Amino acid sequence: MTTPDHSRGLLRWLWSRYLRRYKGTLALALLFMAIEGSMFGLLARMMKPMFDQLFAGGDAGLLTWVAVVIFAVFVVRAVASVLQKVLLTKLGQQTAADIRQDLLAHLMRLDLSFHTEHPPGVLIQRVEGDVAAINRVWTTIVTGAGRDVVALIALFSVALWVDWVWTLVALVGAPLLIAPGALLQRYVRRHARTARDLAARLSGRLSEVFQGVAPIKLNQLEAYQSDRYAELTEARVKTEVRTQFGAASVPGLIDIMSGIGFVGVLIYGGGEILSGAKTVGDFMAFFTAIGLAFEPLRRLGAISGVWQVAAAAVERIRELLAAEPSILSPAHPKPAPEGDLDVVFDNVTLAYGDTPVLRDVSFTAPAGRTTALVGASGAGKTTVFSALARLADPQEGAIRLGGTDIRELSLDDLRARLSMVSQEPALFDDSLRENITFGAEVDPARLQAALDAAHVTDFLPRLPDGLDSPVGPRGSSLSGGQRQRVAIARAILRDTPVLLLDEATSALDAQSEQVVQAALADLSKGRTTLVIAHRLSTIRDADQIIVMDQGQVVAVGTHDALLAEGGTYARLHALQFDV
Repeated sequence: MTTPDHSRGLLRWLWSRYLRRYKGTLALALLFMAIEGSMFGLLARMMKPMFDQLFAGGDAGLLTWVAVVIFAVFVVRAVASVLQKVLLTKLGQQTAADIRQDLLAHLMRLDLSFHTEHPPGVLIQRVEGDVAAINRVWTTIVTGAGRDVVALIALFSVALWVDWVWTLVALVGAPLLIAPGALLQRYVRRHARTARDLAARLSGRLSEVFQGVAPIKLNQLEAYQSDRYAELTEARVKTEVRTQFGAASVPGLIDIMSGIGFVGVLIYGGGEILSGAKTVGDFMAFFTAIGLAFEPLRRLGAISGVWQVAAAAVERIRELLAAEPSILSPAHPKPAPEGDLDVVFDNVTLAYGDTPVLRDVSFTAPAGRTTALVGASGAGKTTVFSALARLADPQEGAIRLGGTDIRELSLDDLRARLSMVSQEPALFDDSLRENITFGAEVDPARLQAALDAAHVTDFLPRLPDGLDSPVGPRGSSLSGGQRQRVAIARAILRDTPVLLLDEATSALDAQSEQVVQAALADLSKGRTTLVIAHRLSTIRDADQIIVMDQGQVVAVGTHDALLAEGGTYARLHALQFDV
């Protein structure tokens, strides 16, 4: 529900956070809007001398003067209109860019749990759709506040100058707007928010469909997905129509008020003209002023409905910006540890909501050695990586890096000491060079060494533009093995003391796996390496293997020692090798 205080609060928020920084540009735009709006009053004022002195009085000398003034009015109005629109467009685009940048930066700071609850399509709609709605509407509001308010002041000044009684008669229908107008604003606000929510759900649905085109085709889900999208589309159409009905009804009420006022002035004022108490020039000046006034009045009335659409978007954006991450750097972080770093999990318990994932996990990954994590799906292996990188914080226990509790380090310092190569490396729709260096200035010799060590140079000659070749959305122009080698080259350039390998070869064919394994072996030398692997053949030479089951560490040892124990590891080995 909208209240005047709430609307003012939203406007104050927009002003203090974004518009204020462009107050000079805004003031100049308002000046030109005021000039444009005041021209309406001058045009109405010219009606009296034109009819009384020029046409009725026959003063031919006024013809040139009146014509020049009227022409000047239109020229000044045209120039002021162009300038204010250019300034407002610049201001609107700058403000929209600022809001989008703030939203993106803020969303990237939020916890993974937030992004799990809010699909990418929904967030894209918030960043793009909601901001676009605000941009369109606040420009309309500023234009109305500047040009139309000044125009109304000028035009009603002329009307009052002609006859204040006629002016009151013209506005006799105004009280009819108050109660219906308030109800319509609430109606529009409610349906506008529903429309924004539906737009976000539609974007989320599109995102899911486009990212899952192959499974949709394989499972013959085209009709099913199309029907689900059609249901959301139909709901949005109905909501948008209802919103527009409410927004258009306010100008409609003003039209009714205008009709009542015109009829009243025609009856009351017409009698005074026929009796000679008023001149035709008085009547034409008054009717020109009132006639011109009702159009900006209609626009101002429409703004009240349009603002409700913007207010719904502003509320949603404020909700996003009000969300705070729970995982933060400490106020006074300790200096980051240097050199070779061991990783220690000390009685770590972590749950997502009511679901326990790690239970009293304790182990040490020695510095410069390779530690493998094995276990069935859902055993908690990936959560170990998430906890180490502070993508999720445990409820109990401590994790230490080089002897320092990771919660006592800044997030930047912690993550600057970790590199990860995962099963599905994150590649962006950019050049191969950008996906490896991320825009950093890298010495050419060092870059070449990384490309050689990661075996990227094996396939680089086959790319049309070498390092400047686009990799496509999510690296779609590269094979799985090529994408993994790009991720390895990226990790080599990061040169961190701790390396995390999450199923880095599980999706590769035998030939690609052999190349990637060789690159990973080189990358792991001298680093504290933690490896998640389902295929036990890839980690049999690890210095230490940690066996996990249902979030707990159930065994620790080398490959041979764990086989000799005959526990969970031996059973996993038997399943894979049919022993």
